[in-house]
Amino acid sequence: MKHHIILSLGMALMFALPLTAQEATADTSADTDSLSLPEGMQQHEIDSLLYEWNIRNFVAFDDSCETTGENPTFPPEVYISRLQRLPNVMEMPYNETVQKYIDQYSGRLRRSVSIMLGASNFYMPLFEEALESYQIPLELKYLPIIESALNPGATSRVGAAGLWQFMITTGKQYGLEVTSLIDERRDPIKSSYAAARYMKDLYDIFGDWTLVIACYNCGPGNVNKAIKRAGGSKDYWQIYPYLPNETRGYVPAFIAANYIMNYYCDHNICPASSMLPAGTDTLTVSRNVYMEQIAAVCHIDMDELKALNPQYRTTLIPGDAHACTLRMPAPAINAFIEAGDSIYNYKAEGIKMGRKVVETAVNTKGTKGGKSAPASSEKASYVKVRKGETLGAIARKNHTTIARLQRLNGMGRRTNIREGQKLRVK
Repeated sequence: MKHHIILSLGMALMFALPLTAQEATADTSADTDSLSLPEGMQQHEIDSLLYEWNIRNFVAFDDSCETTGENPTFPPEVYISRLQRLPNVMEMPYNETVQKYIDQYSGRLRRSVSIMLGASNFYMPLFEEALESYQIPLELKYLPIIESALNPGATSRVGAAGLWQFMITTGKQYGLEVTSLIDERRDPIKSSYAAARYMKDLYDIFGDWTLVIACYNCGPGNVNKAIKRAGGSKDYWQIYPYLPNETRGYVPAFIAANYIMNYYCDHNICPASSMLPAGTDTLTVSRNVYMEQIAAVCHIDMDELKALNPQYRTTLIPGDAHACTLRMPAPAINAFIEAGDSIYNYKAEGIKMGRKVVETAVNTKGTKGGKSAPASSEKASYVKVRKGETLGAIARKNHTTIARLQRLNGMGRRTNIREGQKLRVK
């Protein structure tokens, strides 16, 4: 991590802080009936989470545990009591808006909650360690649930990425490297520490953790405008009508996430069973090396290697530019060290040539005589996206994966699609 950015106190700092993914002009015309789930909790993000390597290999539904049973409802005083009993620093008030999100999490999203309860075993310890290092309330560990549905590959419609959904500018200001080859916004550890630092800076300005959450969603500028329009009040529920519509739902969604992640059993939601992966460690790479070389020499699966190192946008680890971190299971780390220089020389020319062939095919796509990349004997097939369809649903219907659809359609890590869009499925 780079050194902490020194920010001065005062109103100037409020506008100097970077804007977050959902920075928008306040719209006070909508009421609570129009509130929708934060983008990170939309169904396409849940679908894409299912294809993450950790989830595919270490999380499974327990057939003996009922996850679709009766969802009981309780009188308001029960919800109030439960929220008050949470061991939190932050105030968790109950109201009709919070109830609407609790109903969604415990109702139509109950299977998604089950998945995230399983995935939380991978990420919550990381979040807690980062938050604790900056003396941040640990209940903020549930923020990535509504930001990304605990999907490190999540990308929003405006380009925010990773578990904590950093925009490029914000990420860079908080020490995350973003280049054509590296995107540390997708690194669970580095992005967690960056998010903790960002929230600490916001708290130093506003002195209220609920306002910090609002700022995280719409930016300090919009929160400051809402405070002024509310006559200077710094109470979230007083400035609520003056916030952007999405932010009005963001804080209640966060409160509801805290509720459901603690009281899921009371709603007959069974967590997906999970087992932790084998222990991993890191080493520093100071020369260019391809993941294909590492996988072959260290006997590690490519999907696992990519999942453990999500910050690399391609299979090239650009150690020539600067020292790069590589995370692998301990046996693979030992094999890498024992291999010495041979790992960098392993089929080096063939791998480089293979990449050039693919790049050439990409660059000639659409030109006379050019072929789509990568060149394939398989005849291309396309589908048109129907209303309400998700990338995950299309992948299942066509017996493929989200990752393959993303590659075929040049989507990077994006999962958002639109009605009428033409997608290549093979």
